[in-house]
Order: sequence, then structure tokens, then C-alpha cells
Amino acid sequence: MSDLINVILLGIIEGITEFLPISSTGHLLIAEKFGLGERSDLFNVGIQAGAILAVTFIYWGRIWQLFTQWRDPANRDYLAKLTVAFLITAVLGFIAVKLGFKLPEAVTPVAWALVIGGIWMIAAERLAARQPDRTQVTWRVAILVGIAQMVAGIFPGTSRSAATIFTAMLAGTSNRAAATEFAFLVGIPTMYAASGYELLKVLKEGGAHHEDWTAFGVGFVVSAIVAFVAVKWLLGYIRSHRFTPFAIYRIVLGVALLLLIPAGM
Repeated sequence: MSDLINVILLGIIEGITEFLPISSTGHLLIAEKFGLGERSDLFNVGIQAGAILAVTFIYWGRIWQLFTQWRDPANRDYLAKLTVAFLITAVLGFIAVKLGFKLPEAVTPVAWALVIGGIWMIAAERLAARQPDRTQVTWRVAILVGIAQMVAGIFPGTSRSAATIFTAMLAGTSNRAAATEFAFLVGIPTMYAASGYELLKVLKEGGAHHEDWTAFGVGFVVSAIVAFVAVKWLLGYIRSHRFTPFAIYRIVLGVALLLLIPAGM
């Protein structure tokens, strides 16, 4: 029962943090290190997929429009840019895997990433505020967002949503809502692909028998439900508010971790 509670808590943490610009991977690592128990890579990626499922439902109308009205030049152009951003992330991710890259499991680098990312968010939003309000997603934005996704994947604590949203805002899509929509939409195929890759790897290596599929399922469902509520709230919030409170939270949490955790942890 205690393990089930831990799984539910991890699902809640993932659901809240996946699309808020505060780093879901970083929060999961912190939670696992401080009492909720370490989980498999498949579990962590799987509950991220639960959060992505929630966003798929929220943006289903937009996704349907893009695929059914692809003959419209604007929709075709937007879909092409989403595809390019995803492919850039996929190719860079494949290269990282082939090079044997693994995510760090220590809290200290996450804490530094939270602090540095928070400072960067404050500076980036101020710079973006000086630009004219632009909703168009350019090819430059698409390419840089694809790269930003990979950078966030390599450094836990960076936050995929923060990296992609603010990269888009600084690269030309200065409108918060437009930048957020593109960042979230490109995250859908990215996280589904990551989940599928981890699942195939587990099955190929015969690890399916060792995976706690009940925990996986519970975490997935809880994450999806919580993420649906969190994203709905966030999309309403950003219409009239800046991301500054999230940046401050990141800095405070990062500094607290650096002060409290044992050296080298």
C-alpha cells in the first residue's frame, strides 16, 4: 500500500510539473531520492507519456485541424515546422543514445539547472517583452525549439517546456500563448516516441517480467488526469500573467537543495 501511495504521488508530481516550466524530470529525481523510491526509466518516461496524453486531448481540435486541413497553406506550413522540430530532437536523441549518454542521477546538477534556468527565464521574458507581439512560428523558431528539446533532455532540471517556450519567444514567436502552443504540440510526438523507444528496449532486453506494470499503469493514469487540470490552468494563466513566479520558484528550490543536500549527492 505504501508503494502504491508513492506511485500516486509520483504521478501527481509528473502531472503538475511536465508542462509547467519547472522541470518534471528534476522533480521526479528529487522525489525519488528523498523517499518515494527509485523507478525504472520506462516508468519515468511512461508517466510523462500520461501527461502528454492529457495535452493531446486538450489540443485535439488543433491537431485535427492540422491533419484534416493540411491543404491550407498556413496549416501545412505549421505542420511542416512541427515535423522538422521533432525530427531534429529525434536525430540528436538517437546520436546521444549511440554515444552512450545517460541522465545524471545526482541532485546537485538538477539544483544548479533549476537556479540557472530560473535566472534565464526572468531574463528571457524581459527580452521577449521588448519585442513586437508576434504569433508566427518561423523556421528559425522550429529549428531552435528542436535543439532546445534535446538540451532539456540531456540536463535534468532544465525543463523541456521552459527551454522550448522561451527559445521560441526569444527566436521570434514573442507571444506567450503562441510560443506555448508550438512547444506543447512538438512535445506530443517527442514524448510518445521516447515512451515507445523505452518500451521496445525493455521488451527486447526481456525486462518486461521485471517491470511493475501495475505501478506503471497507476502512474500513467494519475499523471494524465493531473496534467489535464494543470495544463488547462496554465493556458488560462499565461493569457494575462508572466512566467516570473515559476522562475522564482525554481531559484528558491534550487538554492534550498544546494544548501541542504550533502556534498556530491
